Amino acid sequence: MPSSRRHFLSLTAAAGSMAAFGCSSAPRPSPPAAAGAGPVPGGGQAQAPAPAPPASPQPTASSGSSGKKTLLILGGTGFLGPAVVEAAKARGYTVTLFNRGKTRPHLFPDIEKLHGDRDPNKGDGLKALAGRAWDAVIDNSGYVPRIVKASAELLAPNVQQYVFISSLSAYASHTTPGADETAPVATMADPTVETMGKDFENYGPLKALCEQAAEAAMPGRVTRVRPGFIVGPEDPTDRFTYWPARVERGGEVLAPGTPLDPIQIIDVRDLAAWLVAVVEARTTGIFNATGPGEPLTMGGLLDTCKAALGSGANARFTWVSAKFLEKPGGEPVDLPIWAPAEGETQAFHLRSTERARKAGLTFRAVQETVKDTLSWWKTLPPERQAKPRAGLSPEREAELLRAWRAQPKSAGKLPQ
Repeated sequence: MPSSRRHFLSLTAAAGSMAAFGCSSAPRPSPPAAAGAGPVPGGGQAQAPAPAPPASPQPTASSGSSGKKTLLILGGTGFLGPAVVEAAKARGYTVTLFNRGKTRPHLFPDIEKLHGDRDPNKGDGLKALAGRAWDAVIDNSGYVPRIVKASAELLAPNVQQYVFISSLSAYASHTTPGADETAPVATMADPTVETMGKDFENYGPLKALCEQAAEAAMPGRVTRVRPGFIVGPEDPTDRFTYWPARVERGGEVLAPGTPLDPIQIIDVRDLAAWLVAVVEARTTGIFNATGPGEPLTMGGLLDTCKAALGSGANARFTWVSAKFLEKPGGEPVDLPIWAPAEGETQAFHLRSTERARKAGLTFRAVQETVKDTLSWWKTLPPERQAKPRAGLSPEREAELLRAWRAQPKSAGKLPQ
């Protein structure tokens, strides 16, 4: 596997639901691996509300029978989870969280929290969910099909809809611009593997298998959501945050690829609001959930970052080719969000989102996301800001820029 492909996998493993990490119990995404399956049949569409499942047990006080709208979130304290909680509360939902109680347990002291483990073979497993009923469940912490199968089967008689947060990484290929939800998903030789793999090569196939496990447990009542890069305030990965923070620091900025390389991102608040809307409308099917509202490029993103800072911004962008950044056989270059607009990743940021838009997905302006993300970043302790979790260190960036300038003119350098 080419070094650029390996590095891309390690970055995009966090695109989508791993950006919601810190939620629950599944094997943690440390360089681990998983399972694969064949293409998802039918691709999925927005469907009419499914009838309530037969033979449901008498709902408890936490169910819709009380006249309240009820929502269970598997996880809920990572990145996407809290945004969903806020969106659901704003829409009048009574929310319950199920997790291990280890990640930010201080959040949401006013809502019900059930503790256990996503893995039914660990501790009390899913026992806290037994006999309980909710209108819908949002699963943003499922990474292993066996574990998703367990929760979906347990909840099937007691919930009307299962929303599974998957990832664009579930697709087998990222080379066709405009590909929609009917595109084949990634597969694995051994579908019983439950680790991500050395280079996260199993992450996509695992997510595809998780989707299928949920659908098998609740046919016709599952919403499979495939986000791209989830960004915005509270993002613990620093992938998107790196860019506005770096532009604010000013000076010569190493900009990857070309200004026209496409970028797709979605603000966590937009995704969360849409997920709640999907639950309210009982919309099922498969959806690519990424944005923004208008086509975005890497050059447009950096210009937006600069514009958001106002007249004081003095960043200068030096565009460095994807070929130079690939560094065959060498250390990969961490330039988050961006993916080479050529080869195996040429269309990763060009997925069709028409289906989700028709189902009500809307987007705020990228400039708002930039401003809010930077404002949040500045509230963090200085020691945290000094150690971003993604992107280039000042020393590494300067080293790469020196090497880029030292190349002969025939290397095809782009103008600054």
